[in-house]
Amino acid sequence: MATLTLSSLDKKYGGFHAVKGIDLDVADGEFVALVGPSGCGKSTTLRMIAGLEDISGGQLRIGDRVVNDLPPRDRNISMVFQSYALFPHMTVAENMGFSLKIAGRDAGTIDTAVKEAARILEIEPLLERRPAQLSGGQRQRVAMGRAIVRDPDVFLFDEPLSNLDAKLRGQMRTEIKRLHARLGSTVVYVTHDQIEAMTLADRIVIMRGGVIEQVGTPDEVFNRPASRFVASFIGSPPMNMAEAVVTAGRALRLEDGTELPLPTAFHVAEGRRVVLGLRPDDIYPEGHGIHSESGHAVESRELPVMLSEPLGNETLLFTELGGQSWTARMLNPRSVKRGELLRFHLDLSRAHLFDAETGLTLRD
Repeated sequence: MATLTLSSLDKKYGGFHAVKGIDLDVADGEFVALVGPSGCGKSTTLRMIAGLEDISGGQLRIGDRVVNDLPPRDRNISMVFQSYALFPHMTVAENMGFSLKIAGRDAGTIDTAVKEAARILEIEPLLERRPAQLSGGQRQRVAMGRAIVRDPDVFLFDEPLSNLDAKLRGQMRTEIKRLHARLGSTVVYVTHDQIEAMTLADRIVIMRGGVIEQVGTPDEVFNRPASRFVASFIGSPPMNMAEAVVTAGRALRLEDGTELPLPTAFHVAEGRRVVLGLRPDDIYPEGHGIHSESGHAVESRELPVMLSEPLGNETLLFTELGGQSWTARMLNPRSVKRGELLRFHLDLSRAHLFDAETGLTLRD
């Protein structure tokens, strides 16, 4: 395996600047996920690492080698695509061993590598089948097996689970996590699914508009988002956001005049325009949330239920505060009627504040 280093990596398509001088270090054996909205540059970055896109500027290193101008076959990387990209006329074994055959390996070496990869992925009974005879999950395992046999320095995954249904995606996440633990591979994984990123990655790289907004562990990007964008992108349902002004009495005045205490963790000057962020987990009906030790930081308000979404072991409730809609999470739920008044607790010790102009966190 190997380290991966991106230094001021840049990509332009004519007048369009797709990736804007990003820097990233991936450690040997680390699993890093690139996430962000469509067009943010995550897939372009992956394709530059793979050698499928020319690099406009900066430097790309795999281990000790600068690989900017090396063709894909000389970078010792393996890529797993969204579309599987299997040859329909070949058997599973032939698909998995094809790259080794092209590289001139002997039949015995290829057979040993294919059987070992099939054993790891538990697809040994499928080796003589063709792709048309396989399910989507089986095809994805074959695609991963084809990557494993090459014994690459870096594994690249380009939204590999997006063609699978929800149940299979969950199963394949477990398979990929187990595979990484077993192989100790260096992995760069592109996905639009934040659940995949949070459950699989050691670190998450959140991109927007060709730049990196934040790099951190799943815990860091969820609990200490560097910007309003990261806070709204990571988490499901997304974080509640409300614009406010800081008053002389250390309160946050929302747009309709409603005031909430300024969280004690923030030292913000009077008159500053901010954005208050609070996750649905931290807004909950009395008796139906995670117990908080924050005491006086819990603000209680009687609010109407505008809509409810039962999800089995929890219910999402939509209420109104400060002239806008807020999403709350109700644990150990009961039946709730539209318009019913409930006492909601807002745990402001868990709140986030962002500058209204820059969108950057105001946390020290």
